Amino acid sequence: MKPRISMITLGVEDLQASIVFYEKMGFSRKEPVSDEIAFFDLNGSWLGLYPWGKLAEDAQVPPDGAGFRGVTLAHNLASKEDVDALMDEAVAAGATMVKKPQEVFWGGYSGYFADPDGHLWEIAFNPFSWIGPAD
Repeated sequence: MKPRISMITLGVEDLQASIVFYEKMGFSRKEPVSDEIAFFDLNGSWLGLYPWGKLAEDAQVPPDGAGFRGVTLAHNLASKEDVDALMDEAVAAGATMVKKPQEVFWGGYSGYFADPDGHLWEIAFNPFSWIGPAD
């Protein structure tokens, strides 16, 4: 297998509310638009939003689950100021700040927010290896 993530699908309780949240965060919705599922472009992969119970059913696993799920999504930025600005944008769009951006043990600067369904996003500046768009 060649390592690659083609799509990340998040189970959501309220599909329309999650669509609004991600659109407020600047995510571009892909066509075709559906009331059953939503797809967003991630510059090389996709983010899918699908009703929580239906996603669990598709994977043939129980839908109940709470607390830390063992997964975080990360978005790396070019500076500490960019991290602070994006965290403010996320909170304004409806995210819950979980960890205020701060200096971290590995020498970078990061914080976490939770989307409306509790999915954790790390917003980070890594001074050693910035991974981001080539612009």
